[in-house]
Amino acid sequence: MTKNEQRKFIRYDALHLLDYVVLDENGDPSDYSMGRTIDVSIDGIKLETSSPLKINTRLLITVGLEDDLIDLEGKTIHTSPHDGRFIAGVGFLKISKEGRRIFAKYVEAFRRRKAELEKQ
Repeated sequence: MTKNEQRKFIRYDALHLLDYVVLDENGDPSDYSMGRTIDVSIDGIKLETSSPLKINTRLLITVGLEDDLIDLEGKTIHTSPHDGRFIAGVGFLKISKEGRRIFAKYVEAFRRRKAELEKQ
């Protein structure tokens, strides 16, 4: 991590499609959309979307990893526009023990991939 890095966990480059549902202030589902991960860590993801998300928006996210689907709940920590799309940092609020185990494998796979790319 760089000297100015504020994250608790190192994130690894990733591009993976996912879907999400925005939860309203009562926790009820509202808007549904798709996005993609830009990078990942065991504690959160950076998500690219076609519509803007506000900071502190709660999301129900489904990520497909190989043959597994992981459902998790997250909250946007930061958001910004980027090249006609929008980027949101999402911290995980709820993820099952099994989901966290599978997601840890996903993060590890990207760590290995990044190491291989750096050797080239």
